[in-house]
Amino acid sequence: ISFASPACCLTRHLHLRCRVDFSARALRGTAAFTARAEREALRCLVLDTKDVQVFKVTVNGQDAQFAFGEKHSFKGTPLEITFPNELRRGQEAIVEISFESSPQSSALQWFTPEQTSGKKHPFLFSQCQAIHCRAIFPCQDTPAVKLTYYAEISVPKELVALMSANRDGEAPDPDDSSQKIYRFSQNVPVPCYLFALVVGALESRKIGPRTLVWAEKELVDKSAYEFSEAEAMLKTAEDLAGPYVWGQYDLLVLPPSFPYGGMENPCLTFVTPTLLVNLIFVWTGNLVTNKTWEHFWLNEGHTVYLERRIGGCLFGEQFRHFQALGGWRELQNTINTLGDKNPVTSLVINLDEVDPDVAYSSVPYEKGFALLFYLEQLLGGPDVFIGFLKAYVQQFAYKSIVTEDWKKFLYSYFKDKVDVLDKVDWSSWFHAPGMPPVKPTYDMTLSNACVALKSDLGSFSSADLKEMSSHQIIEFLALLLLEEPLPLSHVQRMQEVYDFNAVNNSEIRFRWLRLCIRSKWEEAIPLALKMATDQGRMKFTRPLFRDLYSFDKSRDLAVKTFLEHRASMHPVTSMLVGKDLKQDQ
Repeated sequence: ISFASPACCLTRHLHLRCRVDFSARALRGTAAFTARAEREALRCLVLDTKDVQVFKVTVNGQDAQFAFGEKHSFKGTPLEITFPNELRRGQEAIVEISFESSPQSSALQWFTPEQTSGKKHPFLFSQCQAIHCRAIFPCQDTPAVKLTYYAEISVPKELVALMSANRDGEAPDPDDSSQKIYRFSQNVPVPCYLFALVVGALESRKIGPRTLVWAEKELVDKSAYEFSEAEAMLKTAEDLAGPYVWGQYDLLVLPPSFPYGGMENPCLTFVTPTLLVNLIFVWTGNLVTNKTWEHFWLNEGHTVYLERRIGGCLFGEQFRHFQALGGWRELQNTINTLGDKNPVTSLVINLDEVDPDVAYSSVPYEKGFALLFYLEQLLGGPDVFIGFLKAYVQQFAYKSIVTEDWKKFLYSYFKDKVDVLDKVDWSSWFHAPGMPPVKPTYDMTLSNACVALKSDLGSFSSADLKEMSSHQIIEFLALLLLEEPLPLSHVQRMQEVYDFNAVNNSEIRFRWLRLCIRSKWEEAIPLALKMATDQGRMKFTRPLFRDLYSFDKSRDLAVKTFLEHRASMHPVTSMLVGKDLKQDQ
């Protein structure tokens, strides 16, 4: 998915200097890479770009020739740089590129002041995973390459810039008195997809020894309160997975149109207002990284496993099993939608000529988790398995690996249990589409309450939900979504008794509105359209639009609403919803 060949030449450090121009919706500046020749007589370097202008390239200060290759539909365009002098193997050179990003960059979302909470200042954020860093500046945009970086970002002086790096001071911009330069340093090597920048009228509150919460002024106190448990969660995670190496663990609360639930950027985790206490962790993925996007499950399966172990430590083992079973149902749902023969439902997928944004689903998260949960049960339980996880993070920290590396390490760690491991159907787990070959065992205590409620749908009463946690209500609705659509009278009765329309929890609201639309309740159409457009998490927006499109009474309105909102949607979200609604441009 990358044009770069790190086996020939490897970028090891980036010094980025750039200016954020809100009126032109562009970042413009220089990216200076320290590149090392990995073979003899090296004459060229190929970088990934996508809709980026390049004005000039120098190598060690000398002008260098450069040319763009052929444009590819989603990979972008290779940039071929020819060195003035060849490099010997092991020799380093500074390759400096003057660039400007496009207003249509798929990595950047620009907000007008009206689209923010404060309504006074514009806002910008980036989202580079999986292959969008190349849409900001030329780079080796593959998770196989990790580099350190230093950045100097000039922004309007009334705004604040933050990055996935430690803050290193600020100063007036000597070239423009209306701008201010923020400096950042990331000394742990990271893949390009973890490069992140946000600019806006941000304020912070300290909520722990290494944690600030950043948000617009209107949201900052509420956010500080909501994330006050961050340090306790970090400590629990460190007990499970080993020390947090990034120094600062700041949280940034983003505008609601961010396309994912969160993004665990080093030093600065992006969270959306819909994600209240679900902090995502940075050991598996940022420290140990999938070498190619085919092996994305290595990042996400381990992250979900760790997250649920933390839940188990905080709320008990029954709760962890309940969440694990919810994940299995989510996987069933996804595979029902995508089709059980669809190659993107394999754990290790083949991305030849497949855009990773199009292949993105809950499969690497939930099928990956199911494999780890199954292995935990096979190999001696949670305490035994967490030992493996900790050793795995230590073994591969700062490296990029593939599934085979993980499996070899599993076998060497459990060398006394090879006979057990050999009984695992590895080929089906890794390469077969559809549901996994084996279902793990789940403690059903908390789930049975939801099943009992579901089987007694005829006699609703408001007491049903009194004893249930929000997680159980989500599970109850998820169970209903797996069945044939309910009769309209059932859904109307549920609204009378439980008043789900008044619930603000987005996970509950999302499932409730899907139930209503599937039961063809016309009164729910405006509520579902509002939820699909008020926030931008693809996990909510895509299924809501798909259900509205499938219902004949709302299809035209769904298309019309999408077209009205398309311009202000995140570029990846707008592309994918456009495909779902057959509106591809």
